[in-house]
Amino acid sequence: MTSNSERLARCAALTALTSAALLIGAATAAADDWPSDGGGALSVYDTKDFAVPSDADYWNPFSDRNKLSSPFGTTTRIVCTSFHGVQQDCWQADQDGNPHKLNKAPLDVPWAGSSKTGYYAPVHYVYPG
Repeated sequence: MTSNSERLARCAALTALTSAALLIGAATAAADDWPSDGGGALSVYDTKDFAVPSDADYWNPFSDRNKLSSPFGTTTRIVCTSFHGVQQDCWQADQDGNPHKLNKAPLDVPWAGSSKTGYYAPVHYVYPG
C-alpha cells in the first residue's frame, strides 16, 4: 500500500507533466507561418488596405473595402494571398513579428449593403484570440 503523501506526490507529478504537454502543444498551435508564393495564379503580397474601426468605411455598410478587427490595426505587417486577383487569406504579425492567420467573420451583416456580391464581396478579417 502507498501512503497519502506518495499518492499526492504522484498526482502532482502527473499534473505537472500534463500541464507541460498542454503548454508545449498550445505554443506550437499558436505559431503560424507566413504564406509562400506557390507560383502560378496564386500571389503573395504585403498590404495595409483595410478599413479599421477608426475609418469611416469600417462602419459604412455600403463600402467595398475589406474590414480588419485587430488590436494592432494596420500597424504590424499584413500579408495576403490572392488567386487571379481575388484576395483569399491573410496573416498579421503580432507585436513580436510572429505571423497569425486572420479569421474570416462569417455572415458579416454590416457588409450586406455592399455593391459587390459573392466571390468578390468584401471580407471582414479578425485577428485570432
